[in-house]
This record gives sequence, structure tokens and C-alpha cells, in this order.
Amino acid sequence: MNLLVVGASHQTASIDLLEQASINAHDAPLVLATLLESEFITEAVVVSTCNRVEVYASVTAFHGALADIGAVLARRAGTTLDELATGCYAHYGEDAIRHIFRVAAGLDSMVVGEPQILGQLRAAYALAREHHAVDSLLHGVMQQALRVGKRVHAETEIDHAGRSVVHAALQAARTTLNHLAGRNAVVVGAGSMAALAAAELRRADIGTLAICNRSAPRAERLAHSFSGTAHSLDELPALLPAADIVICATGATGTILDTELLQGRELVIADLAIPRDVAPQAAELPGITLISIETLTKDNTGRPDQQVLDVANAIIEEALIAHRSWLGEIHIAPTVAALRARADAVIAAELANLQNRMSPAELLEVERTLRRVVGTLIHTPTVRVKELATAPDGARYAAMLAELFSLEVAAASPFKVSPA
Repeated sequence: MNLLVVGASHQTASIDLLEQASINAHDAPLVLATLLESEFITEAVVVSTCNRVEVYASVTAFHGALADIGAVLARRAGTTLDELATGCYAHYGEDAIRHIFRVAAGLDSMVVGEPQILGQLRAAYALAREHHAVDSLLHGVMQQALRVGKRVHAETEIDHAGRSVVHAALQAARTTLNHLAGRNAVVVGAGSMAALAAAELRRADIGTLAICNRSAPRAERLAHSFSGTAHSLDELPALLPAADIVICATGATGTILDTELLQGRELVIADLAIPRDVAPQAAELPGITLISIETLTKDNTGRPDQQVLDVANAIIEEALIAHRSWLGEIHIAPTVAALRARADAVIAAELANLQNRMSPAELLEVERTLRRVVGTLIHTPTVRVKELATAPDGARYAAMLAELFSLEVAAASPFKVSPA
């Protein structure tokens, strides 16, 4: 059994393809069930966010599982497997685990260090558990990934990257408007990126600040925090005539601002959402200056300092070592248990032969001696095979031990606890 990651992200595929291949929470259970129908897939988690669609799977055969996962994703995207492959990637074994840890840490995000991905991974894992799609391998990997993400955010300043993107967007807006002081601003959305935008706008001494969001309570909380006014999305068209700058950061699917709504307006719009909140054709309209997140991130805007990245990567590699050791112990545990059971059976058989020829006291002394000798004999191979099991090809040592002693090894039982 090994781990396989197959997916597409902002680094390999267009936003259009990601939107087509996206899997919402309503469809995810059916996708999970379809994946588990494959003879090559035993566990699966589906992660679908604004800038990635990925399947994490425990598989028995690389090529068979790769083909089956690819077919499922191609159907979702409404394209052929060959066309999908141009925007996809696959990671296998330890590379797959490293990739998942990087995703959890925010290192693979368009805005490096963005914290939303942790919640998205947690939700994907919870959904897979609810539908009985995860077992031994993915339980451990997902739990460890969530811990890695928390630790990276706690021990580094990687979260500052999102602020850099917002800051760059407002700098671009200043270039067009000359200044932001006294201008009228609208922020669409109420998540972490929208909150960063509202904070930056207030620091720029913006005039009026309107917060638009589908959820009224969230809009009201954000507006209260930054001395703004709260509005529903239905009110957005009425706010545009007086606005100088609009920052979109909803994370919703579908366009919020289309060309019809923007026709004849004079606006600077920063679209920080993935997928896009603003129709890309809006950039061609007279009077509209459109700043996209793709443009902002192409020149590494928002990329953390190398020292921050080095610390984050060190945390990931440390977690990989711990995970490798844990996984090796899990794989070797049934073999070690079988060896000890065989030793106990041999001792029991010898004691049975001596039972009628010795007093109880003598038999007890013989039993102690036998257990001490046998324990000494199997101690070294047991310890050594546990050490060797942490190597990339460690499973073969367990197989060799089972072969040498003709052991009947039970399958590893499911577990839900991975290394801290």
C-alpha cells in the first residue's frame, strides 16, 4: 500500500480548468464512492479549493490508480484524459506525503502562507471520514499534515505573505488614482483576505468603506472592526457609482462583477479572489483598471523571506522523518507480533511435554529460563527489523523475517493516531 496524489493547481493549470474540475461538498461523496470502486484504490480524500483540485489516495498499484483517478477528474472537467494530463501532476510515496505537508503549510498556495488551506484540508478529511473513505494510511497522513500546518504558522511569519499581496494591490491602485486618502472603497467578501484589505485601506486613510458579503453577520463584524458599513451582495450595484476602488476577495464560485455591471464606470478593481470574482473581459472596458491576483503573484509578490521558507521546509522534513518511522513501525508491528506469538507457541509446546515429568516449581523455573533465552534470541532481530523498517524499502525486511520464520502475519489494524 502506498500514497498517490493526483491533481491540478494554479501552478500547472489555468483557472478555467480548475473551475471546470472543481468538486463541491455536495458532489464530493459521489466522487469518493466512484474512486473507491477502483480495484487499485483503498482510501481517498478529495481536496477542492479555489486554486487546486487534488485526490489523495492509498493505492495498491501506481499506474492503475493513476489512470482511474485521472478518468474521474477528466469527467469532472468535461475534457479528455490527454487534455487534462497537460495541467496535472502526480506524486507517489514519500513525495506524495511531502506534497500534502507543503499544501497544509501554505507553501503550495498562490498566496504563500495563506491560512485558509488548513481549514479546507480539515473539511476534506472530515468528509472522507464521514463517508468511510479513509483508513490506516490516510488517517495518519492527514492528521500529521494538519499538525505540520499549525506548527509552520505558529513558528514562522509565513502568514505575512497575504498582507504583501494586498499591499501590492493597493500600491497598484495608488499608481492609477494618485492617492487613496479620502477615496471611496468597497470590499467584497468578509474572509481573511478581505479583512487584510479593509485594514490596509484604513491605514491608507480611505474615505468611506463599504463591506459587501453574502453573510450579513460577517459583513457587519468586519464593518464594525474597520468603521465601515455592512451591505448584502444585492446592494453592490448601488454602491458602484460612488466607489473609486473595489477589492474583491470572496472565494465564491461564479462571477460577482460582470462587464454589464461595470460598463461606463470609472473604477480601480483589485480581484484577489480565486476563482475570479471579476470577469476578465472587464479589463478591456474604458475607465476600468483591473488588478488580478495572477499579475500580483507572477513577480513573487507575497513570497516570504527565504529564511521563513527554510524554517517551514525544515519543519516539513522533520515531520517526514517522524512519519517514516511511525509508518515503518506500523508496517512491522504485525510481523513482530507474529514472531512473538510463534516464540510463545514453541515455549508452550515444550512446557506441555515436560508437564508430567516435573514438579510445578521445577516447571516454573524451566519456563522462566525458556522465556529468558527465547526473549534474548529474538530481541536483536526484533529491534533491528524495526530500525530497518523506517528505510524507504523497509517493508521488505518485514517480509524477509516472515519468510525466514514461516510466520502467518495478520494485516495491520486501522489506526487513528500518528506521530506528534
